[in-house]
Amino acid sequence: MSDPALGLIEFESVSAGIVSGDAMVKTAPISAIYAGTVHPGKYLVMVSGDTASVEIALDTGREWGADAVVDSVFLPDIHPDVAKAVVGGPHDLAGESLAILETSTVAATINAADAGLKAADVTLPTVRLADGLGGKGYLLISGVVGEVEAALEAALARASEHGPVVRSDLIAQLHEDMAANLTADPGFMQRIGP
Repeated sequence: MSDPALGLIEFESVSAGIVSGDAMVKTAPISAIYAGTVHPGKYLVMVSGDTASVEIALDTGREWGADAVVDSVFLPDIHPDVAKAVVGGPHDLAGESLAILETSTVAATINAADAGLKAADVTLPTVRLADGLGGKGYLLISGVVGEVEAALEAALARASEHGPVVRSDLIAQLHEDMAANLTADPGFMQRIGP
């Protein structure tokens, strides 16, 4: 994803999500649409493209989805590392400290990640969304302690716009054994399997 704008709508109904996603892609010349089910029985539609097209698509999706919309986010100038983390999976942890931010919606997680990266000189090694998390999301921010604190503060402020934050924590000095677990497959049974 290299487009400047990203939008996401989270639906509590699979049917409403499919209908809305179809209307979104028909209404505006977006560059890409990613849609599908996530736990627990929700449906996500994410679009990217130029700012005006993404905004039109989101307005259409919210209108068609109406009361089935759980949450949404519009990032007209998304930080490129957020897009990479969302579609690219985990990356190495860099730096001495780690912030963890857990939210109740996917939209809040993506929005918080964007705010954190724009606020400080940090990296975003992981963004985990919905599946296997009961519909929640979390992100990891790493770097020098002061920068990570600033990024976490900005991320918390942005996530709070979507409702209560599940939890946030800061580890000043992450142990290398824990870091290895965080950059591997997040499923517990995959970690201890044969």
